Parts: sequence; structure tokens; C-alpha cells
Amino acid sequence: MDPDLRGETPDVMAIRRLKEFERAALEKHHDGYWLAFSGGKDSVVILDLAERSGVKFSAYHALTTVDPPELVRFVRTFPQVVRLKPARSMARLIREHGQPPRRQARYCCEDLKEVGGDGRVVVTGIRWQESNRRSKRRMLESCYRRPQSGRLFLNIIIDWTTAEVWEYIRERKLRYCSLYDEGWKRIGCVLCPMIRDVDRQMRRWPAIAKIWERAIKDTWKPGPRKSSFRSPEEYWQWWLDRDAPARINDDDPVLFEDDPDLAR
Repeated sequence: MDPDLRGETPDVMAIRRLKEFERAALEKHHDGYWLAFSGGKDSVVILDLAERSGVKFSAYHALTTVDPPELVRFVRTFPQVVRLKPARSMARLIREHGQPPRRQARYCCEDLKEVGGDGRVVVTGIRWQESNRRSKRRMLESCYRRPQSGRLFLNIIIDWTTAEVWEYIRERKLRYCSLYDEGWKRIGCVLCPMIRDVDRQMRRWPAIAKIWERAIKDTWKPGPRKSSFRSPEEYWQWWLDRDAPARINDDDPVLFEDDPDLAR
């Protein structure tokens, strides 16, 4: 890895960050850091860095009920990671909200992914290179969505490139989810509103696609909000089309940014 201006390699710098803010993490909670482990390549790296650093932390993975089975099995191989079961499934959330989550109304992230860590310093694998919006994030920041949660986010590899992530994984001989070797770039929730390879995911995980389809079709009904959809099937196909214009007028929309506060 290329050294930075201080003469530190990226991994040494990340470990220094963890040690630098450990006191703040312990002041907020006796267990130290809350490490958000998604099972993706970035969270594999931050888990290894945390273990190398010797800081006090606990790692957690939030299940969503629409995770790729390969990812679920991979996360199970980390006994040090606590798996958090959701209070409600994705299908139940959709039916309760009366409409599916969408790119700018992803209530599912708050209910299923961004759970736990209140009053803690949360370690994530967010990186500037991942998206234009994430390029504006800071290494240490408060939870702007839910300031009342008392969370602080410590993004210890925020300045790493994707190449550096994979280089670290190779050098350390870290295990990673097999889906990456099959060419998958993102291994979050199946059919997440943010993904575009819809057809490929539906072919790979038809049972999970059926969960989405049944729940979304169950929320269709004629009326002022969905009268432009002539049938449950049209409603479902509209949701699958990530280029389709918005056709639902939310009475009380829940708007989110384009990136959940979790490692990928």
C-alpha cells in the first residue's frame, strides 16, 4: 500500500484512528466501540483492523430477512459477530407501510439495517470512493438522521480505495463472501431499491424475489394514491423498473439519503 504524507500505510493509520478515539468510545459505553459488520468486503477489513488494534469493541450484523443466503452463511462463520434478528420482516414492514420502499423513501434501512449502536461510537466501513454522496462524509461524524440516538460514526477506512481494500484482504489472507468471486459488486439486500441489476438478482434468488412480489402486490388497491396502477402486477412491474417516474404521492414521506450508515 502507498504510504500517506505522514509515512503511515493505510492500515496503520486506520489502527491509529481506532486507538485515538477508544477513550471516547469507552466513555460512551463500557463495551467500547459498536462495529457494524455487514459481511461485505469493507466490513471484513474493519473487523480485522479492530482485532489487530487491541481496542475494546463488539461487532454486530443486522439481519433483514431478504439477505442473500450466501451472505447469511458467510456471516455465521464469524462467532465474534452478534447477529441481530429484526423485530419485523421486510414483508411485514411493506404491508405495515402500505407501500414498498423506494430510492428516496427507504424506511427499511432505518427499521432493519440501522439498528443498535445508540449512545455508542459506531465503527463503519464507509469510504469516499463508493459514491459522490459518500465523498462528502467525514472520518468522525455525528448521526445526522437521528441526532437523539447519541451515535458517533468513526469511518476508519474512509480514504481507502477499492484497490486498497482488496490488497489488504489479499495481504492478510482474509476470508470474504463468495459472491464477490462470482462478479457481484454489491452484496446487500436482494432487490434493494438502490440496485439496478434487478433481472440478475431475480434469477439468482427467486424465492426472495417472491417475498417482495407478494408483499408489494398486497399493498395495491384502487384509490387516490395508487389509482394510476390498474393492477397489482402493473404496480409490481413499476417498482422493478428503477428508471420509472414516481407515481405515488406520499402523505408523509420518509426521505433518506443514498447511503445507509453501515459497512459494505
